[in-house]
Amino acid sequence: MKSIIFERLCGRMKNSLALSPLESDYLKYLGECHFQEGRCLGGVVMKNGKNEKNEKNGKNGKNRNDEKNTSHNSHHSHNSHPVLPPRGDYRTLLSFQKAEVIYDITFRFAHKFLPRGDRTVDQMIQSARSGKKNILEGSKAGLTSKETEIKLTNVARASLEELLDDYLDFLRARDLPLWDKDSKEARFVRKLGRKIPQTYEIYREFVETRPPGIVANIAICLIHQANYLIDQQLRRLEKDFLKNGGLRERMTRARLDYRTQNPIKSEI
Repeated sequence: MKSIIFERLCGRMKNSLALSPLESDYLKYLGECHFQEGRCLGGVVMKNGKNEKNEKNGKNGKNRNDEKNTSHNSHHSHNSHPVLPPRGDYRTLLSFQKAEVIYDITFRFAHKFLPRGDRTVDQMIQSARSGKKNILEGSKAGLTSKETEIKLTNVARASLEELLDDYLDFLRARDLPLWDKDSKEARFVRKLGRKIPQTYEIYREFVETRPPGIVANIAICLIHQANYLIDQQLRRLEKDFLKNGGLRERMTRARLDYRTQNPIKSEI
C-alpha cells in the first residue's frame, strides 16, 4: 500500500502538480523508508519537503565530465604499465636489412661459384636464411616474450657466425686473399654499408660482375657489420629486460596499477 501511494505522489511531482505540506512530509517519510538518502523513483529527491531533480553536478547525481575524467585517468593508468608494449617494424632494423642483403648475396654466390650437388650450397644458404628469419621471428616474439626474442636473436648471431666461417673456408681452401679491415676495399664496403636503407641493389653491380674472391670478401665485410649490430641489439634487449622485466611482471604491474586507480567499493 505504501509503495502505491509513494509512486502516485512521485508521479504527481513529475507532472508538476503541487503537493500539500502533509503530502510532502508523507512522501519524504516514504522515500526514507524505500530508498537511502531520500532518493525516490525517477531520480526525484526530497529535500526539506521540496522535490528536486538530480543535477549533473549534484551530490547524488553523476557528472558526465567526472565519468570521462575517470575513464581518461584509467586509460593513462593502463598506459603507464603497458602489458604489450608497442613494437616497431622489424624491417626498419638495420641488422635485419644487413641480414637480408647477406642472404641475397649468399644465394647467388653459392649457386654461381660452388659445385652443383655440394652440400655446402644448402648449408650456406640455410645459415644465411636462419640469420635473417630469426631476427624477424625474435622481433615478433618480443611482443609477449623478451626471453624468446633474446634467444632467437642470439640464434641469428650464431647462424651468421657459421656462415662467416664458410666464406673464410672458401678463401683459405682456394688460396684467395682475405681483405685486411683497413684495406681500401674493406673501407669502400663499409662506406656502402652506411647507406640507409640497406638493400641488395647497393651491391648488385659488384656481386654480379666481380670474381668469387671479391664477392666472398664483400659478404665477409657485411657479416662483420651485421654481427656488430646484433651484438648491440642483444645488449639493448638485456637492458630492457632488466629494467622492465618480462610479460608476467608487466601484467602484475598493470593489474596492481589498475586496482590502485579503481579500488573495489564495498557494498556493506
